[in-house]
Amino acid sequence: MPFSVFGVLARLGLSALATYSGQSIFPLAYAQATGCLIMGFCLALKEPFSRYYPPLYTALTTGFCGSLTTFSGWQLDIFKSWLNVGNAPRSALSDVMDGLCKTVFTFSISLASLLFGMHIASEISPYFRPAPAPGKSFQRFISVLGVCTYAATLPAYFLLPRDYRHRATSALLFSFPGTLTRYLLSTLLNTALPAFPLGTYTANASGTALLGTFHVLQSTTSRVLSPASCTVLQGLGDGYCGCLTTVSTFAAEIATLKTAAHKYRYALGTWVTGQLILVLIVGSLVWSGAVGKDQTCSFD
Repeated sequence: MPFSVFGVLARLGLSALATYSGQSIFPLAYAQATGCLIMGFCLALKEPFSRYYPPLYTALTTGFCGSLTTFSGWQLDIFKSWLNVGNAPRSALSDVMDGLCKTVFTFSISLASLLFGMHIASEISPYFRPAPAPGKSFQRFISVLGVCTYAATLPAYFLLPRDYRHRATSALLFSFPGTLTRYLLSTLLNTALPAFPLGTYTANASGTALLGTFHVLQSTTSRVLSPASCTVLQGLGDGYCGCLTTVSTFAAEIATLKTAAHKYRYALGTWVTGQLILVLIVGSLVWSGAVGKDQTCSFD
């Protein structure tokens, strides 16, 4: 619970820091790279982490890294490049190049960060001496603290300034449900096909479909939504979909699949699925004129 919340906060914070006039790299790249770096570090130290306190490993990888990185946000970002959302003065070829840039760069930086994180862990592992496992009382305290941390997101939504709702606090409310859904899908389905992690694939595909739906609702031109509805949709997109989908686990699975054929099939199959889903949900409505390319939602 708490690591899902912290992962969303880190993603939103990094994206906000990286959004400025004249930026050279798209903002989401920083969150993807950071999450994959930490994921690689944890993967290489899985045995000592698990020996010390197994839930800590799950919290760092599934909770924090899985929530810090987002597959659905990446896919929608790419699709916005194809559509040229913002109507930048460029050609159709430039639209294609922009989408390909976000695709190739994210694949590259994610896998490179994952391997670099594993390298850092291998360098320090000879000096890594985990402390004795925590006692039962401390474990119960940590569990209660985790529940209280997530429970605090509800009063934070209402008590903090209204401007924070669409920026952060709405997303925090939906963070843990998204992470829990991904965890359950992975637990139930990933063992079904050893050469194709079906659970993560299902989580990434369904999260992309939901995010595309929320984006369409936020871009409708026939009926303007209320600020409260727009805030909830933004929270569902950033929080639930952002935590339901993950690039860090996706990259880790690509790196650990046994053969090159399995790696390419899983990587390209997941990416193509995400783009086809957005073509059906977002593209068909934009090209028919039912919704606009830009969001019409207002948070004021």
